[in-house]
Amino acid sequence: MSTMTISSREGKSPVAITPPLQTHEVANQTPPMVGYNVFTQDQVLVEAMQREGAGWAYDHCAEFGAIVASERVTELTRLANKHIPELKTHDRFGNRVDFVEFHPAYHALMSIAFGSGVHSFAYNANRPGGHVARAALCYLWNQAENGTSCPTGMAYAAIAGFQVTPWLSGEWLRKLTAQDYDPSFKPASEKRAITVGYAMTEKQGGSDLRANTTTGKRIGHEGDIEIYELTGHKWFFSAPMSDGFFTTAQTKSGISCFFVPRWKPDGTRNTFFLQRIKDKCGNRSNASSEMEYANTWAVLVGEEGRGVRAILESADYTRLDFAIGSAALLRQALNLAIFHAEHRKAFGKRLIEHPMMKNTLADLALESEAATALAMRLAAAIDRAECDESERLLARILTAVGKYWNCKRAPVVVEEALECIGGNGFIEEHPMARLYREAPINTIWEGTSNMMCMDVLRAFDRMPGTLDAVLDEIRRGASADTRIGKWADEVEKLARDTALAAQHARQLTKMIALGIQASIMARSSPGSVAAAFLESRLEGGSRRTFGTLASRHDLDAIVGRSSLTAEHRSHPPLEFTATQQFAIAPRGELAKSLDEVTRRAIEETAPAA
Repeated sequence: MSTMTISSREGKSPVAITPPLQTHEVANQTPPMVGYNVFTQDQVLVEAMQREGAGWAYDHCAEFGAIVASERVTELTRLANKHIPELKTHDRFGNRVDFVEFHPAYHALMSIAFGSGVHSFAYNANRPGGHVARAALCYLWNQAENGTSCPTGMAYAAIAGFQVTPWLSGEWLRKLTAQDYDPSFKPASEKRAITVGYAMTEKQGGSDLRANTTTGKRIGHEGDIEIYELTGHKWFFSAPMSDGFFTTAQTKSGISCFFVPRWKPDGTRNTFFLQRIKDKCGNRSNASSEMEYANTWAVLVGEEGRGVRAILESADYTRLDFAIGSAALLRQALNLAIFHAEHRKAFGKRLIEHPMMKNTLADLALESEAATALAMRLAAAIDRAECDESERLLARILTAVGKYWNCKRAPVVVEEALECIGGNGFIEEHPMARLYREAPINTIWEGTSNMMCMDVLRAFDRMPGTLDAVLDEIRRGASADTRIGKWADEVEKLARDTALAAQHARQLTKMIALGIQASIMARSSPGSVAAAFLESRLEGGSRRTFGTLASRHDLDAIVGRSSLTAEHRSHPPLEFTATQQFAIAPRGELAKSLDEVTRRAIEETAPAA
């Protein structure tokens, strides 16, 4: 016991101070899941990247993987999601500024993601497998932070649009593909790098872009550039501090696509107004806003009246991102669940040693591996689409299939993983709470589940050969397991009955997804993994619950394959040689001081006076 002296009206007197009573010792708590390599310790991802032709990017992904799960990035993620964006419509003098203020942690995360090429690696690498390698980076980053994955995904999609738009294909494209991040509030011409967003949906239409009421009025041209003024509103505009964004408006010829820069070519601010920031359930570090156009300066993209087609061309890339992002959510939830079960004890032994828990974790591991395989196969199809007609058709339909199925599985997998952790996972201090709020969002953005299934039917109807490409891909695994061939027959039977397919489009899309996953895993995964997946998914029925795998399956092998603690994940497979390795940045460049990244982010984000 100690004493201290306090003053009172009666004078000074000693007061006894009792230290806090220590009633117990903290024990049996799972430590933070930090300090591991998200890439090299993920055997499933490493194998998928190599299988789909991007083994040359191993070094770059390995270096990035070490950063993603570092203690610093984990803390930056916490801060960016706790201190959410704040809209400043006016400065203190009453001037309209339309500025979104982010916590420095957000800008630090953006610096890491953009500096590592999460948005542009495929284009900067410019070699076969580039989109697969970039998909791996996206997969890794979604395990770190999801809000910043929205602007990286939009930039990735925008690059394709910039390449075919003359006005944007020069300096704008160079700065968009730069592996750099410049958050300063000034014209793009004065910045090192830029970001690009999309503003499409409106109150009355949502995903139905043809219901948009924003108008575009042609006011002239500058050389080959057609200039318009836009008037109207947009209901969802994510990443509103972007340097420019694609948008849609009604013209005399119908819905048209436009590019709206934040600053006009003369260096003055463009006239659009941020109204408020959405108070979203998840994805809270990312500012999603409502905005108004008022004679806003814009450049026509493509042909007038063909705006929906122009937007859909970039949607393939954003939907790929959602398939990848949801696969990453599954993987991160699985990581947290297995890690917890390996460290937490109950009823005399570790959780992972209890048969029911092991069965549940093994089931979740199968789901995660299948989602990763589907997403990476889609990325490979996009890589090969230009030179292979079958791959082009496959890319077209797998974009909808992958987006639908992976996004649909994310919420149920995250919920089950949370239950594996228990109450500790349901508090905001645990990363699982953020994943739980994040999991449903990918099913909504860039087309709901029903829209994706309608897109599958549309592809079959309008692109001859698409069904054959899908069936051929599924049947590639038939020689490994006869159930896959029978599954393909059922897919074909339903798809060719157009009336029945229209009524059961969700079932058809699910069957395609499971067929592709089963085919890949039968040919590529260890026998124990493939056998358990095929039996439980192709024969298990639609109402089965997690944790119901047959006892004959090697659950230890299935869980061990996905465990972060397995020793064999610390080094690359022997198939990777020095001549196959490739990195955009010199080795070690990605690991530059995060303190410096944070400092620069603070200095560069103040709005102009």
